[in-house]
Amino acid sequence: MLLAAFFICVLMQCLYGLFFLRNTARPSALYHEKPTIPVTVLICARNEAQNLSWNLPAVLEQKYTDEAGTPLYEVLVVDDQSTDDTQDVVTDLMAQFSHLRYIKSGHPAGKQYALQTGAEAAQYDVLVLTDADCTPAGSNWLAALSAPFSEGKEIVLGYGRYNSRPGLLNTFIRWETVHTFLQYSSYAIAGIPYMGVGRNMACTRHVLQSAGNHPLWQKLTSGHDDIIVQSGAGPGNTAVVCTPEAVTCSDAEKSWDGWVKQKQRHTSTGKYYREPGRTLLGIYAITHAGMWLSILVMSILCLWTPAALVLFAVRCVIAWLVFRLISRKTGERFTFFIWLAGDSGWMIYNFAFLPYISWKNKTNWK
Repeated sequence: MLLAAFFICVLMQCLYGLFFLRNTARPSALYHEKPTIPVTVLICARNEAQNLSWNLPAVLEQKYTDEAGTPLYEVLVVDDQSTDDTQDVVTDLMAQFSHLRYIKSGHPAGKQYALQTGAEAAQYDVLVLTDADCTPAGSNWLAALSAPFSEGKEIVLGYGRYNSRPGLLNTFIRWETVHTFLQYSSYAIAGIPYMGVGRNMACTRHVLQSAGNHPLWQKLTSGHDDIIVQSGAGPGNTAVVCTPEAVTCSDAEKSWDGWVKQKQRHTSTGKYYREPGRTLLGIYAITHAGMWLSILVMSILCLWTPAALVLFAVRCVIAWLVFRLISRKTGERFTFFIWLAGDSGWMIYNFAFLPYISWKNKTNWK
């Protein structure tokens, strides 16, 4: 019985690995040398004075200009009830950069209100979303992420990388971030988009405003990037950009307690994903856990068979090839043994956050 369950789970994991490999191996969209579509970079900030002073200049210095060298974009900072020096920091930068604007959210505190305020006030119809604690990986970030809009796309999903630091927590955070991107980018390429990350994504004004009519928009206080995708993404209007130019970088949580609270927010939206994405994600997580639990029990009871070893090795080769490919596209580097440790640790991760994945909601966006 145990061997049968193991074989079923590993076979399913092999099928998922081949599915991911097929989609991950596809070339990403390329950006045009000369930007043609004006865009608004929308940043919602609450008490982010220090982060804005560090990261905003890199956003404002993008190579996204017309032939005369005039910026073909604006950066709009929406202040969500800050009590620090956020306004002063942005005001000082406005004296140096004419394409920077600052407004205050006129609604109650909450990122959903700040996003809607920004959508209404934006000068342009294409909105590029990022966070105050993020910085572009390079000066072509905006050109790379915005390119698919010239082909009629309405939603573009990018990768938000975390800076590499020593330590187990940082390593697993970066592993899990790559793994999450692998899943949602593959599903989006297959025509089943279900989520994005607000650190690095873009959409049209219409899509963002339409998300405000979603029944969960006012109910939830986090995960609005996922709701944007859930309400507005479809097989033909969504693109994935996975190139070194299209990446944003930020610092990962430095404490286990801070990371747990962050993941409680992030995972609490998953229960609302539409079908068939939710079912496919569930089957993947269940068979992954079943595989590793079976391995543990079989090792304790010495029930390994040659066929089981071969099948598990095949699954590891497929999964490692997929992970290495997506890691290189996102600028990450992991050894095989770090990948294997992260893969087994992801089972524990899912059990730890199961209450938020299944029924609980986190009540703050910061």
